[in-house]
Formats: sequence, structure tokens, C-alpha cells
Amino acid sequence: MHAATTAAHIGLDWDTRTGAVTVPIYQTATFRHPGLGQSTGYDYSRSGNPTRQALEEGIARLDGGTAGFAYASGMAAIAALLLLFSQGDHLIVTEDLYGGTYRLFEQILPQYGLEFSYVDTSDPAAVRAALRPTTRGLFVESLTNPLLKVADIAALAGLCREQRLLCIVDNTFLTPYLLRPLALGADIAVYSGTKYLAGHNDTVCGLAVVRDPALAERLKFHQNAVGAVLGPQDCWLTIRGLKTLSVRLDRQQENALAIARWLARHPQVERVYYPGLADHPGHELLRRQARGFGAMIAFTVREPALVEQLLLKTRLISFAESLGGVESLITFPEVQTHADLEPATRRRLGIDDRLLRLSVGIEAVDDLLDDLAQAFGDAPTTQHKETQP
Repeated sequence: MHAATTAAHIGLDWDTRTGAVTVPIYQTATFRHPGLGQSTGYDYSRSGNPTRQALEEGIARLDGGTAGFAYASGMAAIAALLLLFSQGDHLIVTEDLYGGTYRLFEQILPQYGLEFSYVDTSDPAAVRAALRPTTRGLFVESLTNPLLKVADIAALAGLCREQRLLCIVDNTFLTPYLLRPLALGADIAVYSGTKYLAGHNDTVCGLAVVRDPALAERLKFHQNAVGAVLGPQDCWLTIRGLKTLSVRLDRQQENALAIARWLARHPQVERVYYPGLADHPGHELLRRQARGFGAMIAFTVREPALVEQLLLKTRLISFAESLGGVESLITFPEVQTHADLEPATRRRLGIDDRLLRLSVGIEAVDDLLDDLAQAFGDAPTTQHKETQP
């Protein structure tokens, strides 16, 4: 089936007893046993819950994996994946990755003996050059946060197979609707499900999908042992969000391309980072390996003072962290999402005092353009508005 159909049908046939079209919320901590030494298949909700199982099976189907796993947050999911490694192991990591992931890798995991090297993962040669005898894994963002560099997942997965490395792809920005890392050879796809998958800025969750059954069994053991699982209410909210993933992303991408083109022409904008623009360095690669370019935009303004002006004067676009919801959001990575990076690293990467990140929502694009125009101090971009009765 098409991804849109798979997503819309998650949980549809789950409740065969009543025929409920929506999977019920099994808001229970424990389950009654039918007899001594017998189980219904559910014992304790940390180990398994029907609502969570519906979500986990659904995301596995959507991403073409063997098994899916739902966690209390995207960071909980990433932390769980790093438990697959041992003291002394070395991982190669995307250099301009999400600041929360960087914080985990730099400030917490080194005390347990893990080592990390940060490279430009849009350059497979740079990844190969970073290999060490102790390298055991690659952690790559399919689209980097916030500069939107494009990784060649197929080439990197091939390198990992050659070197017997675990290939983990954070595919939060593209989702399995636009790109399926496992189909390109990756071992694990991981998501902040808070973002596009849940899609409504009303729940926090993390999801991981595994290709190999033996690896899935290891991750299942870790998930139960550590216990950072997603509760049934949030599982239901994520399922609800996934059902409209395709229509939301189609609209968000359409809006994002129009806004990126508008920003690229604006005299107060120095540079626009959006892979849907033909002059983006990763445009052709992403066009080949994905079915879309996503709805995230980063852009640099010509003067630092414009940053505060845009953050405080936008009316429809909220000044808030996170991304991927139906509402458009704007953030300032230097002091928000990427504050934990060393200042010198931020400057080298281009995450500076003039860079803004825009998560484009599903609003009418004319309204979003007018909002940006008035925040810049421009005249309205549109002359004709749809009027409400």
C-alpha cells in the first residue's frame, strides 16, 4: 500500500471484539491473568500495552521494518539506541545535529566510555576518513538540524555494511512518508514523534524502527529493562496524528516551497537553506532518494537586529521551540535548540546570531507570507483575501 494508506489505517483492525474503528486507550498499569502460569499476552504496561503495540506495529509497517518501539520522548529513543553500544566504542555523528542529541553525546555518554566524532555526513568521504578501529556505529540525520544538509543514506549504509557498523538514521525532518531509511540500507530509523508524526504539538514521544529481527529483540529487551516507554494516552494521540501525516506534509511542503522562494528574493535575507530550492547543494540527491523535501526552512538575515524583530513581530508564526506541527513556528537556534554546542562550533557551522529556523505549518500560505512581510516591515504580499461569511 501507499504510505498515506498505511498511515491512515494504523490501529483500524485492532479491536476485533467490538469493531471499534479507533484503537481503544488501554489506560491500565497491569493485566489480570486467566490462570496460574497463564497470560493474555499482556502482564504489565511497561512490558507491553495494546495501545502502544498498535502504534509500534503501525510505525514498523509505515517504515518497512521488522519492529517498532515507542518511547517517552525522542531523546529517550536515542538514549535507548545508544545502549546497544559498549564501553570503548566509537561513533561517527552528524556535525550539525540537534542540540539535545549533542548534549546527550557530549555531556552524559562519555562518562560511560562512548566516544564520538562529528563530521559532515553529507560527505561520505569525510565519514570514511573518520573511521577508527573502535568505530562501531554511525548516527546521521537524514536532513540536518538546522542547516538542512542532505545525507546520502544509501551510500552511508553501504559503508556501514562494509565496515560492519550499525547505521542509525534520525529521520525526524522527513518522516517515513517522504523517506524510508531502512529501504536504503539503514539498520535503525529513529524519530522525535513529537514533531511531524504526532503533528499537533500536543504530545511528546519518540519512535524507533528496526530492520533486523535479532536487533529488534535486543532493543525490545532494553526497552522493557529501562522502561522509558510511551503511555497509552500519548500512544493514542500519536496514532491519531499519524493518520493525517500525508495530507499535513503535502500541504506543509507546498507552503514551505512558496515561503522559501519568497525569502530567497527578500533584500533583507542573505541566505535560505531549503532542499526544495534547485540551487540547494543536496537538491538532486534528495529528489532521487525521497518523495519530497520536507517543510523546514533555515535562513540568515543580513543584520542581527532583524532576528529579534522577526521573533517578536510575527503574529501567526509563533516564537516557540519544536517543529512539525500544524502551526508554523520560528526559533533562534543559537540560543534555543543549539545552545549546548560550543560557541566556536556554532560559528564554524554557521549557527550564528543571524540564523533563524522556520517550521512551516498548514495555514494558508498567503497569510504566512503576509505575516513575514509585516514582521520585516514590508507591505502586504497579497491583495485579495478569502473572506469568512
